Amino acid sequence: QVQLKESGGGLVQAGGSLRLSCAVTGNLASVNQMAWYRQSPGKRREERELVAAITSDGNTNYADSVKDRFSIFENSTKNALFLQMNRLKAEGTAVYYCNAGGTMGAGAPFTSWGRGTQVTISA
Repeated sequence: QVQLKESGGGLVQAGGSLRLSCAVTGNLASVNQMAWYRQSPGKRREERELVAAITSDGNTNYADSVKDRFSIFENSTKNALFLQMNRLKAEGTAVYYCNAGGTMGAGAPFTSWGRGTQVTISA
């Protein structure tokens, strides 16, 4: 299993850019996929929206609302995950969470979450 810690959130004007980072520690080899989710104001935890995901072999997918504006990538050692966000829109204001999914030694699946980082986009 892994531990996740996000950073890089803040206040930015619509149209601007921001890069989020997620530090990953623990058993990196157990991770199959990493992702960024966001929870908009007034939404419950169960309503977190998948923003972007990347598999261990580098395949990516994005929510339609962020395609061509956001980019998810990892560093070469896979102990850091990033989300480059360009042309930000006010509706993107949310707490952004780093997520990891994988398999533990006994084959049991796990999901790990960070504590989130606030992104506020002013119109």
